[in-house]
Amino acid sequence: MTLGRTRPLREHAGRPLRKGQKMKQIAASQAYRLLEPGPVVLVTTQCEGVANVMTMGFHMMIQHAPPLIGCVIGPWDHSYEALSETGECVIAIPTLDLAEAVVDIGNCSGDQVDKFQRFGLTKRPGKAVSAPLIVDCLANIECRVADRTLVDTYNLFILEAKEIWIDEDRTETRTIHHRGNGSFIVDGAMLNLSDRMAKWRHLP
Repeated sequence: MTLGRTRPLREHAGRPLRKGQKMKQIAASQAYRLLEPGPVVLVTTQCEGVANVMTMGFHMMIQHAPPLIGCVIGPWDHSYEALSETGECVIAIPTLDLAEAVVDIGNCSGDQVDKFQRFGLTKRPGKAVSAPLIVDCLANIECRVADRTLVDTYNLFILEAKEIWIDEDRTETRTIHHRGNGSFIVDGAMLNLSDRMAKWRHLP
C-alpha cells in the first residue's frame, strides 16, 4: 500500500477549493457506511441443545479490561432469544474464503434451517460457554453477557470475552468489512506505527 503525501491543513487555508474537493452531502442514515465497526462476524448460540449461527456487522470494542464488546442483536434475529435466555455466545471471525457463505448465512433464519449443516460449518465445543466454536473461522471469542441495560432500548448487548481461540496455521487471514448495499472491503496491507504509539504501550 502506498500512502500519498498530503499538505498540512494550514497550507490550504484561504485557498479556493479545487475541482473535486467540494463536499457532497449524503443521508445521515448512511453513517454506517463510513464508520463500519470492524470485520463482519458470525455469532453462534446454543439453547436447549440446538445450535444456531447468524451474521453480524454492528459491533464494537468498549474497553480493554475486562474486555467488553458491544453487539447489536435484535428480536428480528432468531439468535436474540437464545442469547437472551442463555447469556452466552461465540463471536467467530470468518475470512475472505467464507465471504459468500457469510452473506448467505445472513439471508436465512435458524428457525427454518440448520445453518451448520446447510453451509458445511464445523462445530467444536468451547471452554467457557455452551455455544460452539466454528473451526472454519480464523478466530473464535467465547463471550458471556455482562450488561443488558441497553438491550430494551437499542438491542445492544454488552459482552465480556472469556476465551479466545486463533487458528495460527490458517493461510487465508484477510477479513471482510461491509460498506453497505452488499459491497465489502477486504483487508489489505498493514501499516505498522507501533513505534509512535508511546502513550498506549501499557495496553495488552
